[in-house]
Amino acid sequence: MDAVARQKIQDLQILEQNLQNILIQKQNLQADLNETVNALEEVKKTTDAIYKMVGSIMVVVDKKKTLEELEEKKKLSELRNDSISKQERLIESKARELQQEIKKLLENKSPSTSK
Repeated sequence: MDAVARQKIQDLQILEQNLQNILIQKQNLQADLNETVNALEEVKKTTDAIYKMVGSIMVVVDKKKTLEELEEKKKLSELRNDSISKQERLIESKARELQQEIKKLLENKSPSTSK
């Protein structure tokens, strides 16, 4: 295997590591988004006082302000999720291209064997 093929394989490994990191980020972001959506729905449903953790204590908060904050957090999470999904698709595309390049390099370098 020549230096070009080795370099492309290393590049592919880096892309795969980047993809793993993005998938972890995406999973964490999705969990955060689900939590926000659930909190939003619960706050909308309740007529009771709303409490929020501030450090190690709970304080009463304004329902309208809390709904606005949760809606904003939801929008930001959705934007980040879209951005991460775009990165994921881009890396997957680059990885597929690199796999094809490596395959061609290896096929051209290896002696053909016919049976």
